Amino acid sequence: MSLKLEIEGVMLNVVSGYAPQVGCELGEKERFWSELDEVMESIPTGERVVIGADFNGHVSEGNAGDEEVMGKFGVKERNLEGQMVVDFAKRMDMGVVNTYFQKREEHRVTYKSGGRRTQVDYILCRRDNLKEISDCKVVVGESVARQHRMVVCRMTLMVCKTKWSKREIEKKTKWWKLKKEECCEEFRQKLRQALSGQVVLPDDWETTAEVIRETGRKVLSVSSGRRKEDKETWWWNEEVQDSIQRKRLAKKKWNMDRTEENRQEYKELQRRVKREVSKAKQKAYDELYTRLDTREGEKDLYRLARQRDRDRKDVQQVRVIKDRDGRVLTSDGECTEEMEGVL
Repeated sequence: MSLKLEIEGVMLNVVSGYAPQVGCELGEKERFWSELDEVMESIPTGERVVIGADFNGHVSEGNAGDEEVMGKFGVKERNLEGQMVVDFAKRMDMGVVNTYFQKREEHRVTYKSGGRRTQVDYILCRRDNLKEISDCKVVVGESVARQHRMVVCRMTLMVCKTKWSKREIEKKTKWWKLKKEECCEEFRQKLRQALSGQVVLPDDWETTAEVIRETGRKVLSVSSGRRKEDKETWWWNEEVQDSIQRKRLAKKKWNMDRTEENRQEYKELQRRVKREVSKAKQKAYDELYTRLDTREGEKDLYRLARQRDRDRKDVQQVRVIKDRDGRVLTSDGECTEEMEGVL
């Protein structure tokens, strides 16, 4: 199983595995290592890789002849399965992280069963990235699986923070306010004044349209242009807003003077906010149901459905893509160049 993460422009691949046990046939073990080779070959060389697996082997204490892929701090004598781990590390230019840190045996033993104490669970990473790892040990007392103990690794990624190009903010006139009678009437009056105040009445549509747009911006105001927060507030009203404001003030008062009276006042306002929210939602739903047969009601229903769909998504904006070779692009320039090539 593998997982690819993008962290500040750095791609980190986390691979998990479980090797066949000592008593299994050699062919089964070779198939496992062949499949793990394929996983590694599918990962671009410029991306970081961390493998955490139960390899069911002993790489041994000491590193004579294998200094390039492991340290001296293993456990017990090497067996065939441990040699397979070392051979894999050499093929993929990786290091067996557990063995580089001098720990008491209690913090190196990953498997305990009865009187047996050994090391079969390992963390591997590319040799080029060993300098980013500052510690690796077994957490004593923590058991993530039967008889196996948790191995933790502290890795500090050396990243160059990507500077994303700023998106041009587009402020929009709040034309939807014209649905309110008072806003609509004020807009009519201001527009008449703007058109009658012209020294020469406009005789083309572009000039007239600009006067209308300018009047709309002044009367109806404009949006900030920023992305809305993912909050469902279509049912919001002034009563709810006032209740929440009073609750915030009561909370601030209780934080400054933690008396029982202030606490009870805050709790009562909490309950009142819940009641106001419930009433506001019910009222908004009732109004929505009565408008369903109208065109505006249909628009409101679709708008609500789109909002609910967005709220259910864990990731709402993806700023990385893959190129034609499967390499993940993280910078704005690379993403733009790739999209231009595709389109």
